[in-house]
Amino acid sequence: MAGKKSQRSREAVREAVAQAGGIEEAVAPGRRAQDPFTGGLRRRAVLPLLVLHLISKGPSYGNQLMERIGAMTAGVLSVNPNTMYPLLRQLEGRGLIEGQWEHPERRSRRYYSLTAEGRAEYKRLVDEVRPFLDSVKSSIDEIVQEVYGR
Repeated sequence: MAGKKSQRSREAVREAVAQAGGIEEAVAPGRRAQDPFTGGLRRRAVLPLLVLHLISKGPSYGNQLMERIGAMTAGVLSVNPNTMYPLLRQLEGRGLIEGQWEHPERRSRRYYSLTAEGRAEYKRLVDEVRPFLDSVKSSIDEIVQEVYGR
């Protein structure tokens, strides 16, 4: 029995690492080591999904989005300005979100709202990303069960 459970756990870990892009991609020469779980979250459109999700709840600005994502993921997925602002510009350039300056006469907070195209993309990402998130959750549950017996 213990052998089957141990084998299942090893398979769960291998699957999670494979889903996240593998150990080789997680640690690149000359770059800081990256956790395979969070690296996979970044590559699998999870960040655009979260941004579109939060903006769908109401207009939001970049720092607010970074704080909300950090709080939502208990810091597991932390986003810095060098990631957030290029993503917001990309989403705006694709017509998925629309930005408006809080005070147009000077640079201030830029509030982003979802466009009709953005709502459609959000719905598409919800369906596309779910299997990956389910796989990560299942793998983590297996690891916790194996290590902590809970």
